[in-house]
Amino acid sequence: MTVAEAEEMFAMIRWPATNGKPVCPKCSCDSSYDCRRPNCAPRWRCKKCLRDFSLTSGTSFAYHKLPIRDYLAATVMFVNGAKGKAALELSRDLDVQYKTAFCLEHKLREAVAKGVAANQLGGIDKIAEVDGAYFGGHVRPENRKEDRIDRRLKENQSGKRKVVVVITERGGRSKTKVFGSEDEATGFIQRSLGKGTIVHADESNAWNDLHGRFKTFRVNHSVEYKGEDGACTNNAESYFSRLRRSEFGVHHVISGAYLDRYAQEMAFRDDNCRTPNGALFRRVLELICTTGPSRDFVGYWQRSWAA
Repeated sequence: MTVAEAEEMFAMIRWPATNGKPVCPKCSCDSSYDCRRPNCAPRWRCKKCLRDFSLTSGTSFAYHKLPIRDYLAATVMFVNGAKGKAALELSRDLDVQYKTAFCLEHKLREAVAKGVAANQLGGIDKIAEVDGAYFGGHVRPENRKEDRIDRRLKENQSGKRKVVVVITERGGRSKTKVFGSEDEATGFIQRSLGKGTIVHADESNAWNDLHGRFKTFRVNHSVEYKGEDGACTNNAESYFSRLRRSEFGVHHVISGAYLDRYAQEMAFRDDNCRTPNGALFRRVLELICTTGPSRDFVGYWQRSWAA
């Protein structure tokens, strides 16, 4: 694909209502004229507000320096990975710096997180599974056995350990959020699920408060995977399996500051695991076009904004 063809494709996805004709992101006027400079990216001037705008103005790809073709290629590589795409691998594929690939991937994660946050879960007689898993905060054991400590005790932990709580609707979508402990997730679960939802959870005491609002079934995983009443959290466990494989096999280390972003990315991948790659590529680009410029990763390496 040439640069011109890539620009035409992105314009068609961004402005489908006008068949790719530019629309001002400021005043939504579709009347503009071309003011592209020689050897530069496409640029237009709105006839109504007289503002200049480009193909990526007002999107997550705003302020880009690479050709739009490279951003489309990065999106293809991003959606192709079943368990994620390492920034170092992406930097080699695109022949760019690691910093560039790192920020680009996080912009893509911000976009897909918007799609995950928009998911409507639960409802009358619908089943949703709730579960949590801890990530990060690894404490390396001492070399000699007699010097080792019980790393399960709170006083021997690093304080960086966080729990990812997932809500998965049977045959539907997922939502995730990161907390310090499972007990803090009750409010998030109650806000995310509609009235009449049937909740399946494990034996953790953190889910006791759900009984007052939802019809809740519990399964004791130390005894069985599925209760006699049909209670199980297999779909939630499947999500955590994908997130664990992403941590161990792709990224190796996921920093606590970015854990929420990786959790939302894996929820998006898990929800769309049966979606064809072409449709998934288009869906991610649509989210990119409707998500504004990143506040965290524009000028990130210059520390203009805190991550």
